[in-house]
Amino acid sequence: MSEVTELIAAMRAGTMSLDQVAARFRERTWPEPARPDPQTESEIAARAMDDPDPYISGSFDDVLLAYDKGELTPAEYEVLANAAADSINADRADQ
Repeated sequence: MSEVTELIAAMRAGTMSLDQVAARFRERTWPEPARPDPQTESEIAARAMDDPDPYISGSFDDVLLAYDKGELTPAEYEVLANAAADSINADRADQ
C-alpha cells in the first residue's frame, strides 16, 4: 500500500479529514510520469498508438484508481487533484 492509498483509506475511515489529506498531498513529492509528455503533433499521434503508461504506485495513479473504484466523490477528487497539482507545480517552479 502506498502513502497515497493509505491517506485515502484514512480519509474513508474518518481518521483524517479531506483537508488533512489535501494538505499532505500539497507537501509530498509526486513521481514523474514514466515518459515525458509529447511535444509535437507527431509525438502525440505516436503516443496515441502506444500502450498506456504503466501504473505507478504512489503516484496520482492511486488517486485515479480510488476515484474509478468509487472510493472518492467527484468533489473529493477535485480537491485532491488540485492539491496534487499545487505540489507538482511548486516542484517544477523550484527546478
